[in-house]
Amino acid sequence: MSVDPEHASANGRKRSQRPLASHREVADVLRTRIRSGVLRPGERMPTQAKLADEFGVERGAVRQALRILQSEHLLTNVTKGSPATVARGTGTPEHAVGPEAPPLPTMVGLTPRIEAAFAARHVRIDALCLTSVSLNLALGEPLRFIHAGLLEPAKIDVRVLLPSRSIDLAFPTAVDASAESAVHNRWLAQRNAQGQVLRHNLLALRATHGIDVHVTFRALPFTPPVKLYLLNGDEALFAYYTLGRHEREIDHEHLQTYDAVGTRSMLFAFERGTGLRDTTFVDQSVLWFNALWQTISSDLELSG
Repeated sequence: MSVDPEHASANGRKRSQRPLASHREVADVLRTRIRSGVLRPGERMPTQAKLADEFGVERGAVRQALRILQSEHLLTNVTKGSPATVARGTGTPEHAVGPEAPPLPTMVGLTPRIEAAFAARHVRIDALCLTSVSLNLALGEPLRFIHAGLLEPAKIDVRVLLPSRSIDLAFPTAVDASAESAVHNRWLAQRNAQGQVLRHNLLALRATHGIDVHVTFRALPFTPPVKLYLLNGDEALFAYYTLGRHEREIDHEHLQTYDAVGTRSMLFAFERGTGLRDTTFVDQSVLWFNALWQTISSDLELSG
């Protein structure tokens, strides 16, 4: 069963034909909007009629979704006649941004912010990192929502800065210099494989959903000591790569390396408009990324 393509969603866009969403899928999307701050504590939800139109479901399914969120203490005033309200105190640490936001491990803090970014009509993600493994993991939910017809961006632009294959990496590196080649080759294989997965998953949206997708990689002539994610030009997520000594199994050998576990790096969130500190940090991060992109970086091929 499909939705009349002439019906508009609650944000004013024309909706393409797609299968009806279930009440649990509607709850999933609304939960993400609340926890990511798209819908803020104390804010009134769209009417049930608008939500039903946006998701292509009956109002009964919307009411079921709202009741789920009320049972999770995310909504109040869920009645048949008036819009529900986002509950006070729903901002949890992993979804907070601004001066009071605590740093969190990348895979706790990054995923909900990426999900929220995909609610935009034009999604723009810039990333500077050692590999794109964290970004790939964080893209799982928004891609699932797109395939389910619950998110419908018209355009997605992703730019990724990664270290060049030709440099001597500061890390990961072998404790024993004789094993350096094996450690470097393992990192290079991971960099290439993760980049190829990222590109494949996003470019597939062109064929399956007609989304205008562009994914571009460039190579840096240095090892980045930090990771940075810029979301729609409005948010900057920043983390230090903290080094430690680790044992890795490479080519069936257990090797000692100096390396960072990027998915556990503590991520600091900054958002334009939440104060001078945050706005300035976002603006400067955008300038810094663009300067690297346009000057000392070079074309990157995800092969060998």
